[in-house]
Amino acid sequence: MTQLAPDTQEMLDSLRTAVADTLERKRRLGQYAVIWQDGKPVLVGENAPQQTAEQDDDSQESH
Repeated sequence: MTQLAPDTQEMLDSLRTAVADTLERKRRLGQYAVIWQDGKPVLVGENAPQQTAEQDDDSQESH
């Protein structure tokens, strides 16, 4: 991996911390989150709506 400039690395670290804090807060509040995984959005969390294969197919057709 290429070496980032110190200020760029600091910004990246800040963003990673903010995302981790937000996901942890959502988990504690019982909220689900939408993350990007394997090239598509995925709903994660205990109360995340269940996504069926049919819904996955529908979302791909709209693009």
